[in-house]
Parts: sequence; C-alpha cells; structure tokens
Amino acid sequence: MSDAEKTVLERAIEIAGGDPAAIVAVVGATGSGKTELAVSLAEALGGEIIGCDSVQIYRYFDIGSGKPSAAELARAPHHLIGVLDPRDAVDAARYGAMARDAIAEITARGRRPIVCGGTFLWVKSLLFGLAEAPPADEAIRARHRAMAETEGRPAVHARLREVDAESATRLHPNDLVRVSRALEVYELTGKAMSAWQAEHGFATAHHPSRMIAIAHEPDALTARIDARVRAFLDAGWIDEVKSLRARGYGDARAMGSVGYREVCAFLDGTIGPERDKLVTAIVRATRIFARRQRTGLNHADVAWLHADAALRA
Repeated sequence: MSDAEKTVLERAIEIAGGDPAAIVAVVGATGSGKTELAVSLAEALGGEIIGCDSVQIYRYFDIGSGKPSAAELARAPHHLIGVLDPRDAVDAARYGAMARDAIAEITARGRRPIVCGGTFLWVKSLLFGLAEAPPADEAIRARHRAMAETEGRPAVHARLREVDAESATRLHPNDLVRVSRALEVYELTGKAMSAWQAEHGFATAHHPSRMIAIAHEPDALTARIDARVRAFLDAGWIDEVKSLRARGYGDARAMGSVGYREVCAFLDGTIGPERDKLVTAIVRATRIFARRQRTGLNHADVAWLHADAALRA
C-alpha cells in the first residue's frame, strides 16, 4: 500500500509506533480533527489522552471549547479536561507539572500517553522545558491589570508591540495574561520574551516524542470550521455563555478566547442580531487563530498528515 492510499490513522499509527516509549502529541489547527485522531490512536495503541488546551482545561467551558464528546470520553480515558475552576490561573509551567504527573500515572499502568490539543506552547514546555525567565512580579502585573481596566487590553498589547513585536504578533490583544507576562519579562530584564525563547530554542527534549498534525487545504479547513461553529451553536453555545456569565465567570480568562468573546459580543449587541453574523464573526476569528497555530508549528519537528475530508478509521 502506498502512502497516498493509507488513511490518516494508518499513517499516524506508523509514526507513533516507531518508538513505543515516545509520547505522541497530536497538535495543529482548531477544527483539523485532532480529537478524533487522538481517540483513534488511543484505541489502537492502548493509550490515554492528556488534554493540552487552555480553555478545555476549565470546567463549564464545554461546548465552545470543543471538549471531547461523551462518546469520545467513553472510547479512551482523558486527563486535564475540565479539571480547573475558570478563576484558576494556569500557565505553561503549571500545565507542564500537571501533565508530567498524568504521564507518570499513565505509564505506570503500562499505557501510552497521547497529548492532544492546540496550545502548542504548552506542548513545547512539556516536551522540551521552558526558557529561563524571571519569576513573576505581582506589582508589575497589578499595574498591567490597572492599565487594561482604564485604557483597555489593546493598550497593554500596544505597549508590548513597542518592545517585543514578535511576541505581540503571536499573542491576541485580549490575552491579557500572556501579554502581561511577555511585557513583564521585558520590564524585568530588558530583553524580549521572544529573545529568551529563541535562545532556549526548545531544542533539547525532556521526553522522546512524536508530534503529528493534520493538514487541510484552506477552503476545506474553513468549511470544517464553519460546520463546527454551527454545530456548537445548535448545541446551545449561546446559552452556555449566558450561564457562565450568570455564575460570575464573565471576566474569566477563558471568556476572552476565540469564539467565546464573539458570543459575548453578540449577547452585548455589538454583533448581530442575526445568528449568521455571529457565525461569520466566529469563523473569521477562528481562521485567524488557526493560521497562528499553523505558524507556530513552522519550525517544529511535526509529521504533517494530509487529509481532504473527515478522518477514516
């Protein structure tokens, strides 16, 4: 059988099977089919899945984050999905510690760890460690929060762009936690966070690994994203956001993520009122986010599996 005739799953099994001790990481763009591939790999390899998504890690952010369905959860054990309260702060360092604990538990059972998610910095921190950087400075962070409250989050992002354009390009203006951290590092050291990361290079592996991603033609990925958004809305995404806001999570970090912020804008009357306008806004934002995810993988050792349609088992 030629490579062209093999399914995405068959190729992924070959890649993952090359080193049975390696951690498999399914990475890539939102809507590309990571969850289905990871679940199928877990079934084939006797694995368990470790989520690597900065929204799915929180409880109650279920529909819009694309958490695994009940059927997918039944097919393979999952870890680090819905384990934190939305008010809890989590960064790459904390995630890495949690994921390493999960890996130890999984391997102790003789099972195969399979990391799955689109938060690639977390994947890199787990597999390669983090760049050395100064510890947090609460006074600086408080000043950034005050600036965001009085001038808006884009003002903090604009300040970051002045001193670290590379990090600013990678980070969304609404991602105050990461924007503040990058600006904090510069203010403490006089050196850009992107420079710290470039020097680190994520070149020395802490774990043997195989990273896999699914590639789609742009039009095909857009169609997948559009279908995904409509399915989430049909499943009650707007009501989920209403409930989260009613419970006091309206200012949670995850509420500023792609999709959730557009639903909030829809509820506040700045998008719409037609549902199609909301769909258009979310699809547009998700496409931009997906491009950023793809760019983040440009220099990583990732096996790209090309698919024009849904995964075939």
